[in-house]
Formats: sequence, structure tokens, C-alpha cells
Amino acid sequence: MIRRSRSRTLAVLGMTASVLLVTACGAGGSGAPSSGGGAAASEAPAVSKDDALAKLVPPSVSADGKLVIGSDASYPPNEFYDTDGQTFIGMDVDLGKAIAQKLGLTAEFQNSAFGAILLGIGSDKYELGMSSFTINAEREKSVDMVSYFNAGTKAAVLKGNPDHLNLDDLCGKAVGTQKDTVQEEDVNARSKKCQAEGKAPIALTALQAQTDVTLALTSKRIVAMLADSPVVNYAVIQTNGQLEQLGNQYEAAPYGIALKKGQGDFTKAVQGAVQALIEDGTYGKIVTKWNGASGGESAVKTAQINPDTGQ
Repeated sequence: MIRRSRSRTLAVLGMTASVLLVTACGAGGSGAPSSGGGAAASEAPAVSKDDALAKLVPPSVSADGKLVIGSDASYPPNEFYDTDGQTFIGMDVDLGKAIAQKLGLTAEFQNSAFGAILLGIGSDKYELGMSSFTINAEREKSVDMVSYFNAGTKAAVLKGNPDHLNLDDLCGKAVGTQKDTVQEEDVNARSKKCQAEGKAPIALTALQAQTDVTLALTSKRIVAMLADSPVVNYAVIQTNGQLEQLGNQYEAAPYGIALKKGQGDFTKAVQGAVQALIEDGTYGKIVTKWNGASGGESAVKTAQINPDTGQ
């Protein structure tokens, strides 16, 4: 399995990183700003309908006027709940709303455990899955994927790295990840290598919600965490300097919007909508809104269907 990559990790509408530092919440919170947040923070840029793309949407999807999207609301800044505990916000949420508008529909996000989203697509519970899914060959066997963002893995530790950790040697250390992510697989692989070298295995704590992993680190129940690069960037900001990045990003790969396999024109409609949003500037505004200046390095110029990522 690949990085949530939900194996899933910025700034809020109109805010720079410096403002976020002032308004940040604790690690266990939603990650939304403590002032000026609320439902307004989730408002996506207005997008006009593309009639040609809308015609590609099958009646089974368009009949109710909604685009039902499965997502795990525990992965800030990509998808999470605002401070009211009810409003879905984040980069994927804004982008999903914009895609729906481009297709003449209204996005309806439904919260789900990360590991259940692709199953929900297969059973027609969801029409799309947007939850920071990293595209890989394994996932492309069961769903079609439309690329829209690039992210790698990063590690975070407590400020000052008090345990003097080295990313290449975490043997015997307590490390946290979110369940069902590429980072969990990463830590398991590292742990097996430790044991093969006669060292202590990594003590892995894999939790259902990424926000709980971050809280485990700030409360010193673990000494390091691995997550998607935007998640770690966001956690460092939102914890008011309690955390810092360890090492550099590695194994960058594209996120993908997941659709039921073999839907032809519908998949082309979603790909076309993402590409149109890239070309009209809406996509760039959304990426910058949630990722600040660092978003540029992860933005894509072309949305592709089932790209060959080599993974």
C-alpha cells in the first residue's frame, strides 16, 4: 500500500505562515486557526461549470446533483474538521468542491476511516475518494487514479531533537504513524532491517488518526513520527514550535483522486476538471491557501489518469 499517502499532511485562506504561527492550535486540535476560522475558512474559490466536461458525467452520478466523496477527516491540512468539529475543510476539500462545480455538481464529503474509502468506492458508496492517496501500481489494480499533487514522506521529532535521532537508524526507538499508510509500511521495513542487523526493532505506534499521532509526539509517548510532507510541515507550524523536521523529504509521489475502475468518460471528466482548474489558476490558489510558499514544489502542471509512478 502507498503513502496515505493520506499514506495523508496548509495555511488557511489568505494567511501566511507567520499568521498561522500566531493563531495555531494545539497538536490534538483540528488544526484550523483559532481566530478567523469557522465555516468561512472552508469556502473554495467560485468555479464555473464546463458544459463539455459535464456531459461526460454519467446519469448515475449526475441525477441527484451531488458528487459524493469519501475522505478521512483527520489529516490536516489536506482533509480535517474545522474548530466547530463539523465543517470539513482542507486542500482536498476545496479541490473536491471545485471539481464538482466544474462538472455542474455539488460536492458532498463523507467522513470515513481511511482504510475503508477504496472499499466504499468499489461498493458505490462513494463516487470519488479524495484523502491524500498516493498513487501506486497496487491501488491502480482496484481503482482508477487521477493525479493532482506530489508529496513525499517526512519525519518529525521534538524541538531540538533531544533524543539525537538519526532517520537512518531508528532501531529501538518509539515511532508513530497513521494506520494503513505507506509510512507504516516504511517503519515496518526499517524495523525488519534493524532485526536483521541484530539490533532492537522499532517500537511502532500506528494510530487511526494522524492528529493522534502528532499528539502522541508532543506528549512524548513516541520520539518521532513519519507522515506526508505537507502533514509534517503543518504539524510543525500548528504545534507552536514544539516539533521540528528530521532530515529531508524522501520518496515523493503523486496523490490521486480514486474512482471506481473502468468508468471511462467519468474518469476523463474528473481528469479534465482538474486540468481545467490548473489552467485557470484555481488549483494554484487552493494549493497555496493550504500549503503556503512550500506548495509550489508539490503542485502539478498536468493531471494524469493512472500515471506510471514506478511504485
